[in-house]
Amino acid sequence: MVTAGGIVFLATPFDRTLRAHDMKTGRVVWSAELPAQPHATPMSYELDGKQYVVIAAGGDVADGTGRGDYLVAFALTSPSRLK
Repeated sequence: MVTAGGIVFLATPFDRTLRAHDMKTGRVVWSAELPAQPHATPMSYELDGKQYVVIAAGGDVADGTGRGDYLVAFALTSPSRLK
């Protein structure tokens, strides 16, 4: 997912981390560990003038890490503060 401010959010099932990359440089500007492996594309919404990023973290029963049942939301700061 890409924000209007040029931040790319990416999560893969290979680890439990959601990362924000600067679209111009590819540099990781923020990351957070998730409670289970993500198996979804991050999404964004705005509420009362504040932007949020949400991702489903469902875990992985096949690889032994267990099932997760999480929907995790993060409030975004301005892109300049992420850098």
